[in-house]
Parts: sequence; C-alpha cells; structure tokens
Amino acid sequence: MRPTQAPFPAGRLRRLRRSAPLRALVRENTLTTDDLIWPVFVRDGEGVSEEVASMPGVLRRSVDLTVEAAAEAAALGIPAICLFPYTDPALKTGDCAEAWNPDNLCNRAIRAIRAEVPGIAIMTDIALDPYNINGHDGYVRDGEIVNDETVEALVKMALAQAGAGADILGPSDMMDGRIGAIRTALEAAGHRDVTIMSYAAKYASAFYGPFRDAVGASGALRGDKKTYQMDPANTDEALRLIERDLSEGADMVMVKPGLPYLDICRRVKEGFGAPTFAYQVSGEYAMIEAAAANGWIDGEAAMFESLLAFKRAGCDGILTYFAPRIARRLNVG
Repeated sequence: MRPTQAPFPAGRLRRLRRSAPLRALVRENTLTTDDLIWPVFVRDGEGVSEEVASMPGVLRRSVDLTVEAAAEAAALGIPAICLFPYTDPALKTGDCAEAWNPDNLCNRAIRAIRAEVPGIAIMTDIALDPYNINGHDGYVRDGEIVNDETVEALVKMALAQAGAGADILGPSDMMDGRIGAIRTALEAAGHRDVTIMSYAAKYASAFYGPFRDAVGASGALRGDKKTYQMDPANTDEALRLIERDLSEGADMVMVKPGLPYLDICRRVKEGFGAPTFAYQVSGEYAMIEAAAANGWIDGEAAMFESLLAFKRAGCDGILTYFAPRIARRLNVG
C-alpha cells in the first residue's frame, strides 16, 4: 500500500531536495561502474587506431590496442567489454565461414585480452553480419533470411568464441531457436560455465546506423532486417521472446535499443526478474554527442542522465560507448 502523504504545509516534498546531502540520502537509484559494459570495435593491423566518423570519440582499434583498452577498462572498474569486429571486406562471403574461424579477428582479440587482462569479462557478438557479403545477420536464400541454416552457423561461431575464452556470448541475430541450440552445443563441448546474454528483444530500429558504419556493414546491407528483428510497435511480443530465451538457457537478457524502449526494460524486469540489460546504441550515443558538439545540450549531464534512466527502468547494466568516460567521472566522485 502506498504510504499516505501529509497535506501541505506539513508535507513539503521540497524539504528532501534542498541540499546535496539530503538528495543523496533519499536517492532511489544509483549508477556505478559495476553497471557498465564497454563495446569496443576491433580491426586488423598493429598500432592502429581510427575514429568512427559517425561516432565521435569512438575508435576502431587493432588487437594490441584493444588489449590496452581492456586494461584501461579494468583499471577504471568496468567489469566487462564487448568485442565487435571490423572485418576485412575480402573475408566476407556468402557462407560466412570466417565467423567461426578460430583465428579470426575477434577470437585473436579474445585470446590476447585473456592473456594480458585476466580480470575482465569478455563478451562477444554472435551474428553473421560482420562476415556476410550481404550484410545480414543470417544466410540469405532467394531473398529470404533463412532461420535454421543460420542457427547451425551461429552454433559453430559460439563454439569458436567459447573455445577462445569468451565469458559472455551475445547472440544478436534474432533467429528462432538459437539460444537452445547454442546452449546445448556449449554443454556438449564442455563449456558449461559460459554465459549467454541474449539480445532477446532487439528491435528493427533506425538507431543502428553509426554502428553499421563502425563494423563496415552499411555498404553491404541489402534491404532491411524487419523479417527477423522486432517491430517497434510491439511490446507483448518482447515478453514472449524473453520468456522463450530464458526457457532455452539464456542467463541474461537484453533490450536493444535502450532509451526509446525503457518501457520494455521495465516490463521485462518486472515480469521475469532475470538479469536485464539494455544497449545504449550507436544512434543514441551519436545524438548526444552531436547535440553537445553544437552547444545545444550539456553533453556530460546528458550522458549521466541517460544512463541513470536505465537503472530507473530496472536494468541491471548497460552496454554504452560512454563507459570509460562515465567511469572516470564516477571514480572521481
């Protein structure tokens, strides 16, 4: 039952807002470095660092510099990073075989980080789009993104990443049945402790554009992803997807994008009580950065407020490109 509020003037709600110490005492939600996962883009080469034009401040790093980024994250108290490969276009094919090559870019980065920064959790992405000549998350047959053949490929990709030392696998493809297939294969291969964070409620969103630039998928993509990613108009469907993926063996679930879908985050957390994450995607990041660069908003304040919103909506953590910046701020106090 909601407590009774004394009427004015006995009840003055501003009393608890009048100073920073009082506001801190009654604050309902807090953001800490423990809430952060830092998405990092990996590319070939050595000593290479290049900015993603549509994501100011976000870099593609060669493996050696990705290891340095992981060390930076660990020093800042960020518990996990998530790797996304910028694959050489020459390695993109119709069969996407590079996706499960044990020595592909992502798997080399996993092993290098595991050797040098053992204290950080490594998350990976499972989808075919970085390796697919047509930019889709699944195989394309006669213009259709086929489900079951794609799941077979995703299983091979998951096993390769687990074998390289990944802690958290993030299937982001939205194919039906892939969580169960991956979990079964991991168990059979002895990878019983590898965690799955399912992109269970991933919407066909307009906010992904800069990310596709970052991984080199924009030019390759033919058509759209609406036959496998969710319709932005739907909410109940998201709950059915979450329920299915948890029943198939997902340990954690994700809502993507983030801020436009805070209602979904809240419903998922309240409905299932499972560890719930959101991805503050590239378009969200780019909008804040662009507005700040033009002097239209206070970028630092908007960054903090946007991340706190996820905690208020019930999220246990956030994938965000702001992770190192916000961690430095939080560590200062």
